[in-house]
Amino acid sequence: MSAHPRYRTSLEGVIDLFASTRQLSSEQRETATRVFNAVIEACEPLHNTGPYKQITLVRLTYEYARSEESRDKFLRFFFQQTDIPTEVSVGEPIRRCDYGPQVIAFADTLIENFFLPLKASTRKTPQPSPATLFGLRSTQLPAAPTQRLATLRRDSLIRDRHRCVISGKFDHVEAEKRVARDGDEEAQDDDGNLLKDESRNFAPLEVAHIIRHSLMTARSGQSELDESKKIALAILNMFDDGVIHLIEGSDIDRPLNAITLTLDFHQLFGNFKVYFEPHGNQPHTYRIDSMTTGILRHRIFPVNRTLFLTDTRTIDPPSPRLLAVHCAIAHILHLSAAGRHIDRILEDLDQGDIMADGSTPLGYFVQLRLQGWLDGRVRAY
Repeated sequence: MSAHPRYRTSLEGVIDLFASTRQLSSEQRETATRVFNAVIEACEPLHNTGPYKQITLVRLTYEYARSEESRDKFLRFFFQQTDIPTEVSVGEPIRRCDYGPQVIAFADTLIENFFLPLKASTRKTPQPSPATLFGLRSTQLPAAPTQRLATLRRDSLIRDRHRCVISGKFDHVEAEKRVARDGDEEAQDDDGNLLKDESRNFAPLEVAHIIRHSLMTARSGQSELDESKKIALAILNMFDDGVIHLIEGSDIDRPLNAITLTLDFHQLFGNFKVYFEPHGNQPHTYRIDSMTTGILRHRIFPVNRTLFLTDTRTIDPPSPRLLAVHCAIAHILHLSAAGRHIDRILEDLDQGDIMADGSTPLGYFVQLRLQGWLDGRVRAY
C-alpha cells in the first residue's frame, strides 16, 4: 500500500464484504486491532472539532460491536474503506496527523449510509385499524403489510397485557371496551385487577418497532430492497453478526421486534433517546433510561422493568439482541453528538428552509429521497 493512501468514496463491494463468513486470523485480528486503536488514539484528541465527534463515533461503533465476528467485519470494512495500511511495525509510532482525514471520511460514511437514514425514517409504527384483523388467528402472520402490522399490534398488546412497558399505563381504547362490556365497577385488566383502581392510569398505546420497519420496506413499485437499504442492513449486522436474520423480510413485523409504548415514549424510543439495558439475572429484565438531561428529562427514569411473557409462550418476547443493538445505536449517537447533528439536518429539511449561503444540506435531502428513505416530510410523527 502507498505511504499516503487515499480514502475510498465508493461503497462498491461492501455488501459482499459483510456477507462473507471469513473471519480474521488471530494474527490478522491482533494486528488490525492494534493499528486501529493506535490510529484512534492519535487522531481523537485533534480531529473532534467538526459538527459532531467523528473519530469518537468510529471508536464507539467498534466498541459497541457485540462479538468477535462483528468486530472482524468492522475492522475489514474500516481498513478497506480508509486504505490505512496494517503493515506497521510493532514499535513504529503512528503520527497523529497521518490518518485523521481518512477516519473522518469513514465516520461520514457511517453517518450517510446508516445513522442518518435510520433517524430520517424515524416515525411512529403505523397503527392499523383493528378491522384489518378480522378472521385472523393470533399465530398467523399475513402477507399484506397492513395486515401484518395489525397482527403485530394485536399480539404485542396481548403479550404486554395492554400496558406500556415503561410507564405501566393501561390502553385507553381497551379500557373503554371493557367498561362498555362489564361496567365501571366490574371491568378488569388482564391480571384480573379492577380498572376503577387504576386512578386515571390510562393512555392510548402504540406498538413500536425496535429496529425500523422501513429497513425492510422496498420502494413503491419494487419487489426488492434497493442498494442503500442493503448497505444499511449490512452495517446494522456489524453491531451483532447474524442479527439481521431476526428481521429479514416479513419478520421485521414480528413481536420479537416490537414493544408497547405510550405516544411520548414511542417518540423518544424511536428517536434513540430512550434505551433498554439488561439488569440483574432475571431474563427479560431491563434498566430503562433516557439520554435526555435537565428539565426535559422524564422523572420516571431510570426505571427497572421485567417484560411480560404470555402464559403459553406463543408470542415471542422482545428480542434481547435487538434491544441491545438499539441501545448501542442510542449511546453512539449521544456520546459522539452525531444524534444532535443529524437532528439539525432533519430540522432544516423538515422546515424546507433553503439558505442563501447554500448551507442547507440539500445533498442529504436528495440522497434520502432518491434512496427511498423519505416519504413526503422528513419526520412526521
